[in-house]
Amino acid sequence: MKRTIRKVAVLGSGVMGSRIACHFAGIGLQVILLDIVPNDAKESKDLKARNKLVNDALQAAIKSNPSPVYTKDVIKRITTGNFDDNMKDIASCDWVIEVVVERLDIKKLVFDQVEQFRKPGTLITSNTSGIPIHMMAEGRSDDFKKHFCGTHFFNPPRYLRLLEIIPTPYTDPGIVEFLMHYGDLYLGKTTVLCKDTPAFIANRIGVYGIMAIFGLVDKMGLSIDEVDALTGPIIGRPKSATFRTADVVGIDTMVKVAKGVYDNRPNDEAREAFVIPAWLQKMVDNNWLGDKTGQGFFKKVKSGGQSEILTLDLKTMEYGARNKPKFATVEAAKPLDDLKQRIKALCSGSDKAGEFYRHFHYGLFSYISHRYPEISDELYRVDDAMMAGFGWEIGAYESWDVLGLAKTVENMKKASYAVSPWVEDMIAKGHTSFYKVENGNKVCYSPATGTYVTTVAKGQESAFIVMKNFAGQSVWKNSACNTYHLGDDVLGLEWNTKMGSIGGEVLEGIQKSISLAEEKYKGLVIANSTQNFSAGANVGMIFMLAIEQEFDELDMAIRMFQNTMTRARFSSVPVVVAPHALTLGGACELSLHADKVCAAAETYIGLVEMGVGLIPGGGGTKEFVLRAADEMHEDEPETITLKNRFLTIATAKVATSAKEGFELGILRKGLDEVVMNQDRRIAEAKRSVIEMYDSGYVTPVQRKDVKVLGRQALGALYAGINGMWRGGYATDHDSLVGRKLAYVMCGGDLSEPTLVSEQYLLDLEREAFLSLCGERKTLERIQSVLKGGKPVRN
Repeated sequence: MKRTIRKVAVLGSGVMGSRIACHFAGIGLQVILLDIVPNDAKESKDLKARNKLVNDALQAAIKSNPSPVYTKDVIKRITTGNFDDNMKDIASCDWVIEVVVERLDIKKLVFDQVEQFRKPGTLITSNTSGIPIHMMAEGRSDDFKKHFCGTHFFNPPRYLRLLEIIPTPYTDPGIVEFLMHYGDLYLGKTTVLCKDTPAFIANRIGVYGIMAIFGLVDKMGLSIDEVDALTGPIIGRPKSATFRTADVVGIDTMVKVAKGVYDNRPNDEAREAFVIPAWLQKMVDNNWLGDKTGQGFFKKVKSGGQSEILTLDLKTMEYGARNKPKFATVEAAKPLDDLKQRIKALCSGSDKAGEFYRHFHYGLFSYISHRYPEISDELYRVDDAMMAGFGWEIGAYESWDVLGLAKTVENMKKASYAVSPWVEDMIAKGHTSFYKVENGNKVCYSPATGTYVTTVAKGQESAFIVMKNFAGQSVWKNSACNTYHLGDDVLGLEWNTKMGSIGGEVLEGIQKSISLAEEKYKGLVIANSTQNFSAGANVGMIFMLAIEQEFDELDMAIRMFQNTMTRARFSSVPVVVAPHALTLGGACELSLHADKVCAAAETYIGLVEMGVGLIPGGGGTKEFVLRAADEMHEDEPETITLKNRFLTIATAKVATSAKEGFELGILRKGLDEVVMNQDRRIAEAKRSVIEMYDSGYVTPVQRKDVKVLGRQALGALYAGINGMWRGGYATDHDSLVGRKLAYVMCGGDLSEPTLVSEQYLLDLEREAFLSLCGERKTLERIQSVLKGGKPVRN
């Protein structure tokens, strides 16, 4: 049976419910969001009073940061109501999601109401994080049971990519298959099939990891600041590391999950790890629960008009100043950009940090090995859950591969950490890793069969492309870039520089890859699988050349950047860019010049050069002028579209989602595309290349008819800049850079509107960029970014 989701009902408007509703609205669905009638409005006939709780919750969600929606207008798709008056409306819905308080008795009361109004065949799921799914299904009708399972979203639902699907023995397998696919394709999630066990997969492993670290704190005498320094980005975990994560999640929530595992899993070999330490229990008793109560492991205080974050001393239970601990092992590993190499270095350290990392990893490896087949029949689902739900850059089994499977088991035994017998059996059969690549696809060991199985749904292998998996089909590379044959006569280019920065070698890689594609392929996809697509041009190189006053070299570098962007636009084969996450400055300019952009929904794209006292110099300014000219209408002043484009660059606006990228005019309606699941964007870009080529791709012609407005618009833009300066919103240097930008965007000081070529605008853009590189205050801004990551306001 073909199933289509057009309308969704979300029952419960708390933090999770309201944000789940926003996410469904964000993908284009109609949503009904319902909650209880407030006690003081039970007898009221005033709808506003009866819906106060749900409306307040939705407004709080909309105002929250980060935003739960891709664009503000999606809120129009959400209709609010209450259980008493509007439960009947779920009859028009295709999917009903329960997100009420975590009490089985209350959930059952809600399901009683749902049974009265839901039409047969409607999906019904629960977002519970801890109540056994099968217990909620007991006593329900056969049709309810058949269409019921757990769908556990992680908070915040828009940003955390994990969606755990937990069926009961009654759930129709077709429903499970549908939800796994729908969550992936439409909601952009990493869908993970879980067994109905306490805390499912991610929270079971994640909370074990945190509780095990708490045990190491006592065992090794570590402080909170030391642990968070050791368990953050240095090992591919979020900045919130361990203790900050606990404060954000809620210490009471974490304790509840730990107690749930301890009470409900008496045969868990690591059960004692879930015993709550005395200091943690004291925090719960004191109501020090983290962010929700204003203090937890950290506490923000104000002193002398400034905020300071204090850290809890677990021995004295008093707050004190934070410190920045240093470990020799960590300092030695920091320069290693490759995470896998860094993990190897950290685990081989001979100091306290090295000892911590070994205990930390050995305990984790032991625990996950014993969870098979209790929580999942597939090993890769554990890694998928931890990366998508807890923000790990590398999964636990993959980390084990990095350290060496057999060697690590040997070291674990010496350190008194046991592994499950199936691991020993795997090694005895001659297998050396949990993962390997076959025909460009990642496969994972299956203890059940002793063979390797695909890590994606059957038949979906071609929808997920990871470029590094094509290492055996590399056709060209330099120290920064790799060009692969992705099959079907399509090339793929990726680079691996710090923050994806675009320097000389990356520009060489783009030019070379286009040339290779023109020789004997259908086209080129440009993408990568790192944390961010690219933070833009290599400003360090710009700073070095400018500070040494090598202006001829600098001019040549800017020309090369412009020529590379132009090469992407005017190649004889399609060039498709598939960005994700940060796509700033030069990376945005590359996207502006591509034949098509297949952007992940979570793409933060913009021209940010103004922040460092420059203007977009790689064709970005030119492209905005060209698009403004094409957008001009006879029935409105010609300066309107140019002014809007000018403000987008002048205020360094960054789209907070790919969908907002259309509103800023960076992405093109009807041409560029948003891919909800970022793991699918490279395959989608490849499909687009083939489609364009097979449809008879024709090289675009350089434009010579770009209308610029000259003095007609220049005066208005200068007046606006002056007003911002007089109002104290812009510094002297902001004004200078703004005037340079206005000059370029108006085509110079022309006496009347004129048609010019793209090259004319590129030359103006380059001259302005070069002149700003000679400004002391621009160099101060660039230096500030290089040193501290943020530009100084001068």
